[in-house]
Amino acid sequence: MSLESFLADAFVYLAAAVVSVPVAKRLGLGSVLGYLLAGVAIGPFVLGLVGAEGQDVMHFAEFGVVMMLFLIGLELQPALLWRLRAPILGLGGLQVTLSTLAFTGIGMGLGFSWQEALAIGMTLALSSTAIVLQTLAEKGLMKTEAGQRSFSVLLFQDIAVIPMLAVLPLLAGHAGVGEAGGHGIESGHGTTTWIAGLPPWGVALAVLGAVTAIVLGGRYLLRPVFRVLGRTRMREVFTAAGLLLVIGIALLMMQVGLSPALGTFLAGVVLANSEYRHELESDIEPFKGLLLGLFFIAVGASIDFGLIASEPQLIVGLTVGLLVVKFAILFLLSRMFRMGTDQGFLFAFGLAEAGEFAFVLLSFALQEGVLNRGTVDPLVASVALSMTLAPLLLLFNDRIVRPLVGTRVEETGEADEIHDENPVLIAGFGSFGSTVGRLLNARGVGTTVLDVDSDRVELLRNLGLKVYYGDATRHDLLETAGAANARLLVVAVDSPERTLRVVETARKNFPGLTILARAFDWDDAHDLMEAGAEHVYRDTLDTALRTGTDALQLLEYRSYEAFRASRTFLHHEEESLRMLAEHRKEGRSVFLSAARQRIRDLEDILRADLEHEELERDAGWDPDSLREEYGEGPPPGDPS
Repeated sequence: MSLESFLADAFVYLAAAVVSVPVAKRLGLGSVLGYLLAGVAIGPFVLGLVGAEGQDVMHFAEFGVVMMLFLIGLELQPALLWRLRAPILGLGGLQVTLSTLAFTGIGMGLGFSWQEALAIGMTLALSSTAIVLQTLAEKGLMKTEAGQRSFSVLLFQDIAVIPMLAVLPLLAGHAGVGEAGGHGIESGHGTTTWIAGLPPWGVALAVLGAVTAIVLGGRYLLRPVFRVLGRTRMREVFTAAGLLLVIGIALLMMQVGLSPALGTFLAGVVLANSEYRHELESDIEPFKGLLLGLFFIAVGASIDFGLIASEPQLIVGLTVGLLVVKFAILFLLSRMFRMGTDQGFLFAFGLAEAGEFAFVLLSFALQEGVLNRGTVDPLVASVALSMTLAPLLLLFNDRIVRPLVGTRVEETGEADEIHDENPVLIAGFGSFGSTVGRLLNARGVGTTVLDVDSDRVELLRNLGLKVYYGDATRHDLLETAGAANARLLVVAVDSPERTLRVVETARKNFPGLTILARAFDWDDAHDLMEAGAEHVYRDTLDTALRTGTDALQLLEYRSYEAFRASRTFLHHEEESLRMLAEHRKEGRSVFLSAARQRIRDLEDILRADLEHEELERDAGWDPDSLREEYGEGPPPGDPS
């Protein structure tokens, strides 16, 4: 493919997405349906802007599904995954088993051999992980009972693809010989995998070795590697490392005959407790979204409307039969597992379509000679059509069914543990931020801590503190860390420039977040106030006041006099900070004149205080006397 042709195709796909998705969202159809309709529009049977190369795009875009499973794994801690074992194995296992048996029975009734019918049954039992999870996430339904049960079933289906791929060659009359005469298990690019020609025990060892490498590598190797990369402070290097990890695991899984999506999901689960979780999630999320969109467009473009037009009754009958049979099984299972009526309908409508792995299984069945071209082509068209109808089914449930049956949306207990959301975010965990964080944690206030220094993150985690590696100047990372639902953001990073960037990013994207920021000098404090930080704390001010208080005491001033002087100074400094901020834009001379006057005022106040003979010693300790004198609330930092 020439560069000009590549750029032209890229322009077509991107233009289709940019035009269709906003229109679909405005009409309440969701982005997934927008992508699918865009694919139909630019496909060979409407505008004809893309043709046979669409299948190549499909193979490339399927990598978006792989990335999506990796990100899902990052959100699932192993302990939570273990607690979900019942719905995954029970509900997921029953769905795949009953659907496979139902479609196998129907296939045999239509005259297919049991081998062909079983291959078709296994293929149609699967649902679309990409479409279902993306649509439920957009609608905010992932935390509902139906959302969690759907995820469990989809996870089991992704795992079930592995034994299905192993069974298909055994169903062929001449196992291992495809329609094109190829031998052995091949990768998606036609190259022989590592397990080709191995005996069964050798295949088992290769698979076990690959899975063990992912688990042990993720647990003991990746953290030191990411820590070294974090020292570079270069975002693109960390992004490249995240993509390298996902691609490398996908290639390893393909070489041992396993699902790349399952491998990356396992890696995500292993890294779910890592301090680099949020950074990896934010780095990979844009690539995942773009590739998933491309995948949906490719699905829409792959629908063979020519075949549908030539055999409409066959294709429509297959699609309707597929949807009806799976819906009936899914709704029955929802009642067996005591889901509410509204949740049962959401669960059944969401998973009734066929899935993206059906394309893989049908292609492999054709290659192995289990199914012929005349059987595969109508099934591919039916699968693609059902996936296109999936968002419409969820829309039908949302607009028609749910208002009729009512709603009882409840979050499951496990879902709250998936996302690490706390009322306070702390950006930077050096000497300043760690003091704030430890004080809050000691009082039982939950905090989510982000720090860009990988060495410090590792040290603090070894001390038992929960700290994540990540750059808080990125709005996507703040969102991932729960900024949309947090109450406070404490900004304690190590430089004025980055502090200002964090405040500007947080104020722009999360206007409801109260920001407490560390300032390094007067100019920095004024910049932060203008950027939207409600509470600004000058670095070393309190420490300097403690030093001055001790100095006064060592000079034989009474303790209450030294204490009152420091409190008065602090109150005056805070008041001056806000007052002088108003003079910044009036010119340097005006600002300096106002600052000199504030310094003289402070000296006069403190001198008068020391000469105040009627001031009682006890009143010198009393912050209320300061409040009465200034006619305001408590001095800044006063706990009362």
